[in-house]
Amino acid sequence: MKLFSDENKAAFSSPLNLNNPVTVQVLGICSALAVTSQLKPAIIMGLSVTVITAMSNLVISLLRKTIPNRIRIIVQLVVVAALVTIVSQLLKAFVYDVSVQLSVYVGLIITNCILMGRLEAFAMQNGPWASTLDGIGNGLGYAWVLVVVGFVRELFGSGKLFDYQVIPDSWYVANGGWYMNNGMMVMPAMSLIIVGCVIWAHRSINKEEK
Repeated sequence: MKLFSDENKAAFSSPLNLNNPVTVQVLGICSALAVTSQLKPAIIMGLSVTVITAMSNLVISLLRKTIPNRIRIIVQLVVVAALVTIVSQLLKAFVYDVSVQLSVYVGLIITNCILMGRLEAFAMQNGPWASTLDGIGNGLGYAWVLVVVGFVRELFGSGKLFDYQVIPDSWYVANGGWYMNNGMMVMPAMSLIIVGCVIWAHRSINKEEK
């Protein structure tokens, strides 16, 4: 079936690994510094970007033949801004505590390089189904990097995951154990170091395939 052609499968799977927007194209790095101190906001941010990327790709693909070339960037920004506003309101309605943690960074999705790059490079040249798959793939490719960084930072920075204690209290020095939380993990600079390690590991693993 054409819906599951090799091209469509590649549009979805390539951003998850060999053409990952973060580890390969080095896009969307900024948000990793601010929203990955805990795992929950990292997951919410990743899912939000995935939904917005998929929907904006779909809308722009449907409109691509009617958008005048000279105003295409403006149209793309309007579509993304509308979707970001909707997602932001939904987050405030259903996960208010997380929306407070994410603060202005949800609004900054409008200027995320991944979104604008996929709209311009893919959605403007391809059909709705392929564009939607490309949006989902790039969103999830971005999301898994945030999840990895958020997992490491929260686990070793506070000994918790989703605010549940994972490292036993008996392990801590204060209780006669040997472990201490790494305070550096909650600092923004550490997220950049972890992202760098993820990029290095990803490229080393996929070196031969590339």
